[in-house]
Order: sequence, then C-alpha cells, then structure tokens
Amino acid sequence: MQQSVVPELAHTDTRPMHWLATAAAVAGVVALSSLFQPGSAKAAQPTAATGTKPAPAAAAPPSTTGVDFPLDCGPVKELVVKKATGDLDGDGRPETVVVVHCDSAMGTPPDGVYVLTQAAGATSPRVVATLVDPKDRYTVTDFAVAGKAVTATLLGYSSDNVPSCCPDLKSGAKWQWNGHAFVRSTPAAAHGV
Repeated sequence: MQQSVVPELAHTDTRPMHWLATAAAVAGVVALSSLFQPGSAKAAQPTAATGTKPAPAAAAPPSTTGVDFPLDCGPVKELVVKKATGDLDGDGRPETVVVVHCDSAMGTPPDGVYVLTQAAGATSPRVVATLVDPKDRYTVTDFAVAGKAVTATLLGYSSDNVPSCCPDLKSGAKWQWNGHAFVRSTPAAAHGV
C-alpha cells in the first residue's frame, strides 16, 4: 500500500467498505425523504393592504345556445354563420357578436348582426342590439371584432329589381359603443361596387 504524500488526501484510497458505507448512507437519505414530504404550496393573493387588488376572474363570452334572435325564419331554423367576442362596452365582461340568417336551401338569405350579453348570475344570454337588420337585405362578409369595434363588409342591392343572387353594392361598416348605443360609421378604406 502506498502512503499519500499529502495527509489530507489520504481518504482518496477507496476500499469496498467505503462503497458499502456510501451506498448505505444514500439508501438512508432516500428512505427518510419518503417519510418527510413538503406540504402543499399555497400562493398568497395580494390584498388591499399591499395596495393591489386581485384581478377578477375572466367571464366567459355569451353562448348562442338558446338565444331567441329577432329573425322570422318560418319553418326553417336560424343559422349562426359567424361569431366574434370582445369587451365592446369596457365593463370587463365580453360580448358576443353574431351573424345569423335563415337556413335556406336556395338563394342567399339576408344576414342579421346581433350583439349578445349575459349579466352576472343570469342563466342565459340575450340580444341587446341589432347592428344589421335582415329586412335591409345585406349579406355580411369580412366580419370581425377588434378592440371595442365591430367591423364588416356589407353586400347589398341598389334596388328591388336586382336579383338576390347578385348584390351590386359593397360598403364597409364599423360600429362602436358610445355609452348609450352602437354608432355606425364608414371606415375610410370602404369602397362601393
């Protein structure tokens, strides 16, 4: 056996007994760690005492299920063809804006555009505004909710003599809530056909 020149490094000569002691120590640590588990982590919510308020839970946007749209479809059903959501009035609760028409087998039925809201605690959503009335005979394309505005391209007719298949007018529309009603404007880039 060779003697270490530096006495501090004398322990570097390993023997089977060292490996057995190390293995026993590791096994003991693993066994004890299974007995002592940390408790559940609990995040502390900021309180008014710290100067911040917890953020309110995000409300789900209103669903279209069970909504009675102001649309007379006779024997055919109503069909929601487009929808988008956003907080249009700034109250922290999202609204759903939908494009709806009658599910007709022929032709191009006119669209209606409706704003839905659902009050906290209410069991179902309701229509609070009609942006496009189907009686005006518009077909809605390029529909979106961005920020607090609803935008769409409206295809329409210059007279009752124009066939329903072939709208001859095209205009852009934008609606924004002014605190009392949705106000319609024409975006700067809107063009007619």
